Amino acid sequence: MDKIRILLVDDHAVVRDGTRRLLQSQPDFEVVGEAGDGDEAVRMVGQAHPEIVIMDVAMPKMSGIEATKRIKELHPSVAVLALTGYDYDEYIFTLLEAGAAGYLLKDISGEELISAIRAVFNGEPVLHPAVVRKVMNRFRLPGPARIGERRPPEPLSEREMEVLKLAAKGMTNKEIADVLQLSTRTIQAHLRTIFDKLNVGSRSEAVLHGLRRGWFTLDDLP
Repeated sequence: MDKIRILLVDDHAVVRDGTRRLLQSQPDFEVVGEAGDGDEAVRMVGQAHPEIVIMDVAMPKMSGIEATKRIKELHPSVAVLALTGYDYDEYIFTLLEAGAAGYLLKDISGEELISAIRAVFNGEPVLHPAVVRKVMNRFRLPGPARIGERRPPEPLSEREMEVLKLAAKGMTNKEIADVLQLSTRTIQAHLRTIFDKLNVGSRSEAVLHGLRRGWFTLDDLP
């Protein structure tokens, strides 16, 4: 069985140790490295080739925000999942706009973190409940495009746009598949194509891209 390759980034060794022990207890997870600051994290991504980076925000040398920006510039397919003790607006929105696949607070349980990692790997949205309303309010109206501008996005097909709009409603892959009468595997394939076309690495980035470009607004969604 192929394992999800994970890099842990946190400036507290005891936090990394506890998180590593938790994740390594899962048969489908492999912790391929650890970093104590953002600068080291950027280097480690190039060396260890993780699929998901669990990223703290406030760290020495280089913050998690700057590290996320650099990782997404160099390795756009790598998903960055923020795990931090801070729910400050400037952290949340700067990280999401930098390309983070999700934003979690450290008050979540171990089981919630495990589920979140699997969700991010499958292209599912991951936001802490305390963060959801902040995001909804912030992106109530579309603004200038910023997400995914590393290269001009390719146009989405009618079906891909349909999938993206349903994803923006917070539906899981299975729910989208049921609505469109397709298989879950087909929905995953559509999402991967959408990510490639928009040059993003996660569902969260893709949805924010759509909001920024005015393809839909939150007023269009339930």
